[in-house]
Amino acid sequence: MDITLFDSPTIRHNLLPFTFTRPVAQVRVGILKISEKWETFGFSVGYETQDYLQEKFPNNQSDLKINGALCPNDNLVEAIKSLKPGQRLTGQEEDLAINGSGEESISFEGDFRLITQPWEIFGFNKEEIIADFYKITSGRKSAEITDVHTIVYGKENLFVEEGATIKAAVINAEDGPVYIGKNAQVHEGAIIKGTFALCESSHINMGAKIKGDTTVGPHSKVGGEVSNSVIFGFSNKGHDGFLGNSVIGEWCNLGADTNTSNLKNNYAAVKLWSYSTNRFANTGLQFCGLMMGDHAKCGINTMFNTGTVVGVGSNIFGSGYPRNFVPSYAWGGANGFTTFQLRKFYEVAAAVMKRRGIELDDIEKNILSTIFDASSVNRVWENKG
Repeated sequence: MDITLFDSPTIRHNLLPFTFTRPVAQVRVGILKISEKWETFGFSVGYETQDYLQEKFPNNQSDLKINGALCPNDNLVEAIKSLKPGQRLTGQEEDLAINGSGEESISFEGDFRLITQPWEIFGFNKEEIIADFYKITSGRKSAEITDVHTIVYGKENLFVEEGATIKAAVINAEDGPVYIGKNAQVHEGAIIKGTFALCESSHINMGAKIKGDTTVGPHSKVGGEVSNSVIFGFSNKGHDGFLGNSVIGEWCNLGADTNTSNLKNNYAAVKLWSYSTNRFANTGLQFCGLMMGDHAKCGINTMFNTGTVVGVGSNIFGSGYPRNFVPSYAWGGANGFTTFQLRKFYEVAAAVMKRRGIELDDIEKNILSTIFDASSVNRVWENKG
């Protein structure tokens, strides 16, 4: 069955900087992206999103439209499949699904999850790993771990895909499932605690400490200490340093000994930059770290304050703490920023993507240049003088 996953304008704006470069349904939470979750239920998906994203994420023009921030479950899928033409399913003051004109509104009374804020990506990650784990491993048998020096606790909660290698690691799945994806590698001395997902062809480096409720997306390399964080994919945090209660987009790189603060010294609730209001908003959370958009980089020994937001394509370096909101295409650090000009940015992005066998094509350049123009309003140094 074809469905179109649509961006709610309010939710899309709330989820920036991650939705600068993708539809809402392309956000990864749990093991899978939201769109991939719907595919596990047998749906073929298209996207209704911003015009500049539409060529990369095509619209299949289905009459049945589903909110792209909505994570599926059995009862929800049944209710959506039961919608007749002209009906819409609503909940939490949001449209969940619309069949055709949607003139008749039906309230969904069951449980469901919408990802409406950036911090909910890591906040709901444990529950979504568990849901994805049982959905994609049901009826299947895990590959065996043949390394005699690897210790596993709670083996019944561990699933290893074919081609994965694990050597001299400690994996504790007693408190939550651990998923090791196809061709992924867990290197010597790594310690992993569930709930945890390591996606296809990604690496957990030697001596890493993964504290749980964490997802490492595909084609990524992670070392050091990580707790309750989501890395979308194609990104590296290869060295020592702490990452906690954070979300990292695609094509990011965190330099050696980069550290994020996820707790204020006074234990107060964390405020996070909101693109919707152009001011800092209270998350209500005591623990909240770094939100880093696609293609952002930081140099060695970078220190991020509690509740920092970094936009797309920024390059951060130097001593001291950079500001808590770094606009897209910023170049610099605590001592101030200039603009990372698009031509220079393309050179870096092309080199980074080539390492993964992916071309920075004209479609991608159009997306990134549109973001460059749209985000200029936040680069306040351009408007001085």
